[in-house]
This record gives sequence, structure tokens and C-alpha cells, in this order.
Amino acid sequence: MKPGQPLFRSTNWLGLWTLYMKEVRRFFKVHTQTIWAPAITTLLYLVIFTLALGGGGRMVLGVPFATFLAPGLIAMGMINNAFANASFGLLIGKIQGTVIDYLMPPISAGELLSALVAAAVTRAVLVGLAVAGAMILWPGVNLVVHHAWAVVWFGLMGSVLLALIGVLTSLWAEKFDHNAAITNFVITPMSMLSGTFYAIDNLAPAFQTVSRFNPIFYVISGFRYGFLGRSDIGNTDVAVIYGAAGLGMLNLALAVATYALLRSGWKLKN
Repeated sequence: MKPGQPLFRSTNWLGLWTLYMKEVRRFFKVHTQTIWAPAITTLLYLVIFTLALGGGGRMVLGVPFATFLAPGLIAMGMINNAFANASFGLLIGKIQGTVIDYLMPPISAGELLSALVAAAVTRAVLVGLAVAGAMILWPGVNLVVHHAWAVVWFGLMGSVLLALIGVLTSLWAEKFDHNAAITNFVITPMSMLSGTFYAIDNLAPAFQTVSRFNPIFYVISGFRYGFLGRSDIGNTDVAVIYGAAGLGMLNLALAVATYALLRSGWKLKN
């Protein structure tokens, strides 16, 4: 075989699986920090906001406040940890000078991206299961799935969305301060202003419009729709389906852009 001629002419499944398992084992080796600590932090949100705002039998979207809050907190925990995982791998490689370990193996840019995103989604799902398991036991929370497709779709698409943003951040960032800036000034505000802790119907019309430009709003509301059978995306089930389709198209566009940057070696092959 001539030098530079690719050995794998189709998908390198073994390489993809190996990189995926490497990324999973990386976060699972410190699972107390990457899975259980975020789950406990998310549960504390439920405790604090329920005690602060849920008194007096407060109802939101026709259900008790704790039941309204729980699905949104599960989704928020999932997407935040998907971003945290995806934004770390390439960045730490660039800082430590080991990014070559991602670039030298015989895997394509698409396989590299798939492995990084899949590992981030795996962490997100594990955090979501841990949070949901704790919330089921919490007094006043009634987690009953009304639309399983919405729970799965919005949970996975939300995790994929933040994983892709995490990979983009990891490509762009050159030090941990850059990563922290995206987390503190982009991801956290978008998460907190996504309708996790309130229904946007309570906002002024102008702020409702702003909320509808926040993609995380559709993740939170769609995921909540799966449990409650109602959502503040719109008054009909069709509105939720449109939100699901829009989220899928946004992920597709981000995936194409991220793939193009990875393939070009932007900030990786300097």
C-alpha cells in the first residue's frame, strides 16, 4: 500500500468504538464528580426552588410546582453535562500537547465527531437517569411519562445540541479561561432563561419572543411535555412537533459546521 493511502475505505467502526470507550472511561473514572455530583447539584435546585416558590400549593401548567420543575431540571442537568464533557477532550489535548492522539489514529473527522458527541450524550443520559431516580423518591414530585417519544427525542437532541456546541468550544478555546467564558456567559444564561423554573406565559410579550429564540427553551419545554402532556411551546401538539423538527434541523446544521471545522484542522493542526 502506498504511503498516505487510506486503509479504511468505509466507516472504521473499531476506531470509532475505541475512541468512544476512551471518552466514556475518562469521565466514568471520576464518576463521583462527573455523574453523581451534578445529579446532587440538580436535586438541590429542586429542593431550594420548591421551598422558596412552591409553597401554598402553587400550580404551574395545571400541575404542582415541584412536578412542573422536575422534568426541566432533569433536562438542564443532561445538557449542561453534555457540554461539559464535549468541551473538555480536545481542549485538554491542546493544553497538554496530546491532541495528536486524536489526530493520528486512522479515523475520519466524522468518526471523531461521532465518538466525542456520543460520549457526551452517554454522560448526559447517565446524569439524567441519576437525577430522575432521585426525584421519583422526592415528596410532591409525580414523574409519569405521557409521551415517551418527546422524552427520548428532546432529551437526546438537547444533549446532542450542547455536545456539538461543546466540541466547537473545545476547538476554539486555547485555555480553560476561554472554556469558562463560554460556560458562564453563554451556556449558563441560556439554561437559566430557558423556562426551566417558570412558564414563559408569565413573561411580558417581548421577553416571550426572546425566549423563543433560545433553543434550550425548546429542549426544556419539549422534555417537560413528554412528562406532563402539556407545554408552553404552543397550545397544540403540532407546535411541539414543529419545535422537535426545528431542534433536529439546528443540530444537523451544527453537525455539518463542526464536521467542516474538524476536517479542516482549524486550531488543531497549527
